[in-house]
Amino acid sequence: MSAPDLNAWLALCRAPGVGSAAVHRLLETFGSAGAALAASQAALRHAGLSSEQADALKKPDADGIAADRDWLAQPQRHLLNLLDPAYPATLRNIAQAPPVLFCQGDPELLAMPQLAIVGSRTATPQGLENAQAFAAELARRGFVITSGLALGIDGAAHRGALQADGYTIAVCATGLDRVYPARHKTLAHEICARGALISEFPVGVAALAENFPRRNRIISGLALGTLVVEAAHGSGSLITARYALEQSREVFAIPGSIHNPQARGCHALIRQGAKLVETVNDIFEELGPLLGPLLKPAPVPAASPAGIALDADAAAVLQALGDELLDLDSLLQRTGHELAALQVTLTQLEMAGQVAVAPGGRYQRLGGAF
Repeated sequence: MSAPDLNAWLALCRAPGVGSAAVHRLLETFGSAGAALAASQAALRHAGLSSEQADALKKPDADGIAADRDWLAQPQRHLLNLLDPAYPATLRNIAQAPPVLFCQGDPELLAMPQLAIVGSRTATPQGLENAQAFAAELARRGFVITSGLALGIDGAAHRGALQADGYTIAVCATGLDRVYPARHKTLAHEICARGALISEFPVGVAALAENFPRRNRIISGLALGTLVVEAAHGSGSLITARYALEQSREVFAIPGSIHNPQARGCHALIRQGAKLVETVNDIFEELGPLLGPLLKPAPVPAASPAGIALDADAAAVLQALGDELLDLDSLLQRTGHELAALQVTLTQLEMAGQVAVAPGGRYQRLGGAF
């Protein structure tokens, strides 16, 4: 991209009040970002811009553009625009596609088949395990895993793909000069090394509440389908699922216990027509034909090591837990064990990876996602 073209695209993305819809109108009318910026006030108004939007285009943010150019000058940093052949076709076809994408990492991954995995920030241990296991297996079989770098399910999905030596893309709701949440700084660096961070927001944009729904439309728009692992009613993950439906993409949901509030959003999606998912094969039944030769065969299962033998007390605790989240008092009532003996058994089960402590001090049985 030439320097004048780059400046023009950066000016468009930084113009206050000039959103995706306005940029699309400008490109349809003038054919390029540079021609739009060079147009007269009258021509801009004729193209459908308000007087305030037209004024904004005539006063580019020089300091902001300079900051963007400094950021882009570093290795593995890119700017893709709507007219760029490298801009992902799946995203270009959605309503109000982002005019530009800032990318840190490998932009070629954006053209590969992607599966979005999203869910609750306050996920249960089982939800985190499911997200990581599904992401790992889907990555092994040819999908790039796309998510939003948030705490909870998003982070587990990114880690699952990385641990399987697969690829993952994180769509950010800030400028790429910062990481949100801050505790995912190390994860963000790992993603850059084997994937990509992308954002429609220029340098300096902070984590504002209104930016997260905008980010969600990109997550679903990049992917062939969206898997919701856990989501409470009102969760942002349900916004991503709604965007996926509007974009004519597949929506998948993992069911959970009726006693788990984090499963209610998934159950609502299933009632509305999302595909219930128990194994990765449920996803490949829908998306496999779209992948064609890119689809990798399922690996031959390796012989599993012998399971840990459970004594009668441990077996009774696992049976009492079932698929529910239970506190210590409920477990005491269900098992009839003495408090000290129950605590010893729970500790043994935690060490064996069969039980985890969920938020609120409740216990949850862990099970494989496949």
